[in-house]
Amino acid sequence: MQTEAPTQVHARLRVFLATARHLSFTRAGEELHITTGAVSQQIKLLEEWLGFRLFRRLPRRIELTDEGLRLLAAVDPAFAAVDLAIGRLRGGALSGVVRLRALPSFLATWLVPRLPKLMQRYPAIELQVEAEDSNRSLRDGDFDLAIDLNDGTYPGMQSTVLLEEEIFPVCSPALMRDRPPLSSPEQLEHYPLLHDMTAWRGSPPYAEWERYLKAIGAAHVNVRRGYMFNRNHITIQCAIAGMGVTIARRTLTTNELASGLLVAPFEKSVRTGKRYCLVYSARALDDRRVATVHDWIVGEARGTDP
Repeated sequence: MQTEAPTQVHARLRVFLATARHLSFTRAGEELHITTGAVSQQIKLLEEWLGFRLFRRLPRRIELTDEGLRLLAAVDPAFAAVDLAIGRLRGGALSGVVRLRALPSFLATWLVPRLPKLMQRYPAIELQVEAEDSNRSLRDGDFDLAIDLNDGTYPGMQSTVLLEEEIFPVCSPALMRDRPPLSSPEQLEHYPLLHDMTAWRGSPPYAEWERYLKAIGAAHVNVRRGYMFNRNHITIQCAIAGMGVTIARRTLTTNELASGLLVAPFEKSVRTGKRYCLVYSARALDDRRVATVHDWIVGEARGTDP
């Protein structure tokens, strides 16, 4: 057996694992971003060092020898354990509490379904989550990161825009059965309405409906009636249950619309000028834990891997 540096053996065993998984030098090379010839050469050198063959070279394919199968059974779980330990150590380097404040509806609908991915990637970061509406002022020192819906202006603080928001009416398909068609704002008179009272701070409960109708040129339609709730996600759940038509935020109803639980009877949506933002103090991102959670949330919002 020839003398080889541990790093060379390690690298060649990685090539062996990829080749054994695919039973193809070409596909192993694609996985490892090296040429087919380089894969073949690394396997040949590993076989020479071991003193036995790992693969049978057959016309148009390869297969593992008995020795190759036994080596795979030993090496595969060993490398998996090493990779898992390294991942945990890297995540563990970022440990401790990060205080996150978020709007209840955004938290329940958008963030919570994504949090298991954050936990898996950074298991030693302990997220301390507080659900609070926008009517509680954002004060430096109360949180490390806050998710708010506003125009992006936060005097004395920093912010990162996550998602632009737009609104439009939604309802359950079942609500429209045995009722007049709902194809224009004027036909809302035949339907019960639902209101999110927290949509516009300091405004009447029906403010979001009136803003939407004014924007599409239907300000004459009376929407000052119906059920009122102080949580957007509760309003949406009531709409799913068939209780009435409500104004939805696109960011918070993507899944319900895609699944057919809700439909949007009008084609027009309206930009509110509001956006979901991450808010933090000027020095907050100097803390690697806070910066890591910040970057992860931004990556989720923009569809990129942070």
